[in-house]
Amino acid sequence: MNTLKLYGADWCPDCRRAKSYLKENNIPFQFIDVDLDKDATKLVEKINNGKRIIPTVELNGNTYTNPSNISLAEALGINNKGVVQLFGADWCPDCRRAKSYLSDNNIHFQYIDVDKYDWATSKVEEINNGKRIIPTVLINGKPHTNPSNNSLKELLDIDVKKEHKVYDSIIIGGGAAGLTAAIYAQRDRFDTLILEKKTIGGNAFLTQKIENYPGFTNISGPALMDKMEEQARTYGATIKTGVDVIEIEEKDKKFYVKSEHEVFIARSIVASTGSTYRNLGIPGEEKLIGSGVHFCATCDGAFYRDREVVVIGGGNSALEEGIFLSGFVKKVKIVHRSSEFAASSTYVEKLPSIDNIEVYMNKTAVEFIADENESFKGIKVTDNETGKEEIITGDGSFIFIGLIPNTKLFENNIKLNKKGFILTTGLAEASTKGIFAAGDCREGAIAQVAAATGEGVLASYGLKEYLKK
Repeated sequence: MNTLKLYGADWCPDCRRAKSYLKENNIPFQFIDVDLDKDATKLVEKINNGKRIIPTVELNGNTYTNPSNISLAEALGINNKGVVQLFGADWCPDCRRAKSYLSDNNIHFQYIDVDKYDWATSKVEEINNGKRIIPTVLINGKPHTNPSNNSLKELLDIDVKKEHKVYDSIIIGGGAAGLTAAIYAQRDRFDTLILEKKTIGGNAFLTQKIENYPGFTNISGPALMDKMEEQARTYGATIKTGVDVIEIEEKDKKFYVKSEHEVFIARSIVASTGSTYRNLGIPGEEKLIGSGVHFCATCDGAFYRDREVVVIGGGNSALEEGIFLSGFVKKVKIVHRSSEFAASSTYVEKLPSIDNIEVYMNKTAVEFIADENESFKGIKVTDNETGKEEIITGDGSFIFIGLIPNTKLFENNIKLNKKGFILTTGLAEASTKGIFAAGDCREGAIAQVAAATGEGVLASYGLKEYLKK
């Protein structure tokens, strides 16, 4: 459980100050008197390189030497509106989004990594009726499951400052395409703002290993996206995460980009909103999402260490993520509706050499099955040749069957094709002058990071020509 130990002595003024502050804010702690406990004295000396400095505070393995009240507030999440604790993980996009939003608005919060503490995982499951949903945020002990930025604003009474600056370009979406467009635009001295709904990096951030990006034999998605973000910021791009754009209005040759609480203004727009994982749309799926049905192995795979999982799909993503999962789960069962994989031979040829991967070909998923506790039990499939049904069991499942473009926002601004992809001409120009598109949301795009960066370059040249006019 969340444990705080305060090593001190009754005669110590700063110890009394720290104890008083913790009590005022209803923070439970264990006080250990170093005058009475010699082992505690030795521990304090070890922590402080031989010096007997008190108070010394230990919180979940982290130590703070004579922390000020402000330092305690930052570590424990103490604010005017109460105590904020965020249970999450570093690989979780929504956790990064929530952390960024709280930090940007000067809200103190205690970050508790569920990957580091078993008790934290158990706490999250207890709060969410057995589901491991993160981020889970506690405000004065009251839980809120994956709260949106708007919910956090209301719960913590955050005063969001309105935006009045006019940017040369607003880039909606912070994946590889959007980051690259910003890098090139900033190098040309165009002032850019990136608005990202969740976390910087898009789908690439959720990829454990990228082996086909020029310059790297292999690199993790998060590492590559962090490098791109750093470069964009270095050149001067402004980046805001957790901003969900709901409308774009064109007026007086400017674009007014509206979120729930802010309006941003720019002379041009780059749509790089990427795509979302496609659902199967079969019985039982919706009910089990987050509790046995997942769409991101990097995000949720760690919950299934030494257990069995079912992977549904036969393209590059399905095999890539299935191979990734095989590195730490007990068994991976890949289910594909065709008799041959659609993935590249690079991935297909790896499968026979991996002992803990089983393949079920030519079988169509028809229903997700739950047990008596309403937890995931398996998936019912139909053999496409014989019509015979069977249940392929597992502890969880991952669906990789394609993507849907995130373009609903642009329906009233630019032309889309029947599937929702943005139609472009020339230098990534959309049907409305001043709007450009790059990445997975554009018709004809190749869903690869290297291709997305190229499209970001193309869009930057388009907005450059437009702004010059």
